[in-house]
Amino acid sequence: MANSNSTASPALYKSPLFTPQLFNALTNTTPEMAAMKERGDQLMVGLWALVAGGIMVMVGGALLKWVQEWVCEKRVDVDKRRRLPPGDYGWPVIGNMLGFFRAFKSNDPDSFIASFIKRFGRGGVYKAFMFGSPTIIVTTPETCKQVLMDDEHFVPGWPKATNDLIGKRSFLFIVREEHKRLRKLTSAPINGYDALTTYLGFIEESVVSTLDKWSKMGEIEFLTEMRRLTFRIIMHIFLSSESDTIMVSLERVYTDLNYGMRALAINLPGFAYHRALKARKKLVEVLQTVLNERRMTKSKVSSKEKDMMDNLIDVEDENGAKLTDEEIIDILIMYLNAGHESSGHITMWATVFLQKYPEIFKKAKEEQEEIRRNIPPTQKGLTLRDVRKMEYLSKVIDETLRVVNISFVAFREATGDVDINGYIVPKGWKVQTWYRTVHMDPEVYPNPKEFNPSRWDGLTPKAGTFLPFGGGSRLCPGNDLAKLEISVFLHHFLLDYQLVRRDPQCPVRYLPHPRPKDNCMAKIIKAAKTSM
Repeated sequence: MANSNSTASPALYKSPLFTPQLFNALTNTTPEMAAMKERGDQLMVGLWALVAGGIMVMVGGALLKWVQEWVCEKRVDVDKRRRLPPGDYGWPVIGNMLGFFRAFKSNDPDSFIASFIKRFGRGGVYKAFMFGSPTIIVTTPETCKQVLMDDEHFVPGWPKATNDLIGKRSFLFIVREEHKRLRKLTSAPINGYDALTTYLGFIEESVVSTLDKWSKMGEIEFLTEMRRLTFRIIMHIFLSSESDTIMVSLERVYTDLNYGMRALAINLPGFAYHRALKARKKLVEVLQTVLNERRMTKSKVSSKEKDMMDNLIDVEDENGAKLTDEEIIDILIMYLNAGHESSGHITMWATVFLQKYPEIFKKAKEEQEEIRRNIPPTQKGLTLRDVRKMEYLSKVIDETLRVVNISFVAFREATGDVDINGYIVPKGWKVQTWYRTVHMDPEVYPNPKEFNPSRWDGLTPKAGTFLPFGGGSRLCPGNDLAKLEISVFLHHFLLDYQLVRRDPQCPVRYLPHPRPKDNCMAKIIKAAKTSM
């Protein structure tokens, strides 16, 4: 019996009329259709391979994430694990550092913490793996305040690179009674009224002569020149009697050291940390040589000629104990960072913001003109009293500190299990207080990206909401000196100069500190004199 599905009878296959073309037509199968079917089969195989590969990647990624979580939490009791804050540890070894670097190398550094907030809510406490350690990140005024004020449960926990480069005897890292002793011994030689009065004359003289020189140079890298100015000022305060050759060599060395501060601690040629370690060694050698010479000749130096190194050599506590060479050197290197990098960058940004907003410039300039008019004819230069009258300019500086966030995060370590907002911070874990997130939080500062010095009118910041110099017992000890430098520069700039940038829209780099990619290429132009 013939197949009922066949469209031709068996006799047709024996007919001389039968051809392959006729067979293809009868069976609806052409070479083109066969090729299409083959390509379709290949496509399906490719799609299944792609799906299988995607599943394998997802499973592999989940497995790696699970391994990372197990490694981070293996020393935490099971019950305590349930009290850890939400978050994720990223990938094995590198943790969340790829996301961190990606955000800070983009034009949106706030996206790093924003990703935690988006995924895990606005609780302000998150777990992560940063700089090689399991870490709790805190991002609200209340949580930052708790960590910064609690010296018993939170001690310095800076990354290895920062620790090694600043120095273990700097009071950035030492704890409790030893920290109190060093701060007490160094407060007067650095931030005391007499010390600031002594430094003011040299700061103003340097600013006046440097601005005049820049105005004759044409286009300059304003940030680079600003850093050189603040370096000369801070080094004169440290080592007033040393030669320009030593100053120049120290500046070059310190630049290499600074670039390693936020780097991963990879001690291999070609890495920033490796170069920075070599720079620190040179820096210590130079400072030790100067220190040895000072100790031999200290009796020949009058009290008026003493600089910060002389004062640190002489200072002693109530028991007659003096600072060691290592303590003095590490303290000086720490102040180089605060008095050079931070002051230079903030001064540059404040100048840029003033020039960008004419109404703010006008208001700040009017205040400085009033101060100049009221200086007695017999007075030479500014006094601390004059600087303290710069109320609006102080708001400009505070707003710059808030917006720019030179120190965007601080590092601590838990000495025991600590409760924060109902979550546990396990003993030995690192804790990061994210100042930048506090300063850019619209619930703390409305329209946070807007540069608005008037937001400080009548405002006394609540504890934990304004942290440009840190907080608690570890508030930056050079904050008064830094604001003095910035104020004196802006006073003279506002009165006599203008800044003209080559590219006002130049993109910004955020590591190790926020700066225009072109280092603020600009001209400093003397302003036309107006009748008073």
